[in-house]
Amino acid sequence: MPQTMQHWMNLAIKEAEQAAQIGEMPVGAVVVLNDQCIARAHNLREQTHDPTAHAEILALRQAAQAVGDWRLAGATLYVTLEPCPMCAGAIVGARVSRLVYGASDPQTGCAGSRYQLTQDPALGGYVEVIAGVEAEACAQLLTDFFANKR
Repeated sequence: MPQTMQHWMNLAIKEAEQAAQIGEMPVGAVVVLNDQCIARAHNLREQTHDPTAHAEILALRQAAQAVGDWRLAGATLYVTLEPCPMCAGAIVGARVSRLVYGASDPQTGCAGSRYQLTQDPALGGYVEVIAGVEAEACAQLLTDFFANKR
């Protein structure tokens, strides 16, 4: 029986919780292909001192290794926070078919809130976007994280 979007987003939320436990911004990502999780990751920028170690980038790398191809056509990426410009570009570049995210990012979100990189024909691709899945839980992780930082 196929899993629901909420099921996959809850896996991404678990990844985000792991990030928060180690002092990383709580963002988690899961890549699903043929109703199977083929990759999961959370932010690791602080731990790795790598500015590209966003959850989406790490999950896309794992997914490409899992399928043996950089092209992830047919895959869905679930992420707790709307992707930034770097991640949106990677999503389009990887040919991901669908992006499902939880919390919107009105400041730098590139899947509809601030910019529309995932649907920009100039980038040569089109990614179906579904926003707001488990949005409250995803946003609460971020609210709690930044409240604890202060």
